[in-house]
Amino acid sequence: MKLVTIEHEGQFRLGIKREGGILDLQAALGRHPSKDVPTDVMSVIEGGVEAVAALEAYAEQIGKSVEQTEGLLLREEDIRFGPCVTKPNKIICVGLNYRQHAVETNAPIPQYPILFNKFNNTLTGHGQDIALPERVTSQVDYEAELVIVIGKTAKYVSKEEALQYVFGYCNVNDLSARDLQMRTQQWLLGKSCDDFSPLGPYLVTADEIPNPNDLEMKCMVNGEVRQHSNTSDMIFPCNEVVSYISQHMTLSPGDIILTGTPEGVVLGLPEEQRVYLKHGDVVTIEIECLGSLTNRLVSEQHFN
Repeated sequence: MKLVTIEHEGQFRLGIKREGGILDLQAALGRHPSKDVPTDVMSVIEGGVEAVAALEAYAEQIGKSVEQTEGLLLREEDIRFGPCVTKPNKIICVGLNYRQHAVETNAPIPQYPILFNKFNNTLTGHGQDIALPERVTSQVDYEAELVIVIGKTAKYVSKEEALQYVFGYCNVNDLSARDLQMRTQQWLLGKSCDDFSPLGPYLVTADEIPNPNDLEMKCMVNGEVRQHSNTSDMIFPCNEVVSYISQHMTLSPGDIILTGTPEGVVLGLPEEQRVYLKHGDVVTIEIECLGSLTNRLVSEQHFN
């Protein structure tokens, strides 16, 4: 199942991707009430398999006739998307997790996952403009990444069992202000500017992704392919990342893990060739089975 967040009049609503468009669940429940259907994405994540099954059954039932779904299926181009996970308790990131990315940045291959964090202020949705914080940085870079969304409380889980604790996956652009990131040994400042984690467009349940460690991924800037790799290049694959983190902290339903980016970022180029993101640039992240996440970068002075 593919879930989306619809932003409507300042509020987030749950949507379900169907063959004819995105089912607006709140509008559907207003016309076809049901007590058993979760109404927001965090409730679905916490409810796990049972919640997904209830959503699927409900969508199938009302989708049996055109009359029942008339006016409830939205065109994706008409939707204002929110982040597909709206309120993660933790946003955990893995740095230098692709072999070729470590090579291009002249960094040693890590012996353990390099972990850092971001915050909820960085979350935004597919199609949203993102303000370039030009007062503090001139070096905003893109990073295509696979996101793991935790579905069950995980503590001390083994690598063999780790993926059983995953609810699903999505795309993220882990935007990074390189000058701020490298100012000190701690990367947090350069990673945590507002809207620096556009997430989506879909949250795809794990049953649709049989092997997250073998997914093609791309990043395009203004249509030009800048990153083209596969999650198989990860140094620490998804199951190992989940297991490792769970040895040190409890992972909760809705927590998200950004698993690192492949080669092709601006930082990986010789210094004289680096052209960082600027006003009007459009960045698209595509990961196999997860759709396309697109955002435009806008100068702060032009940002609404």
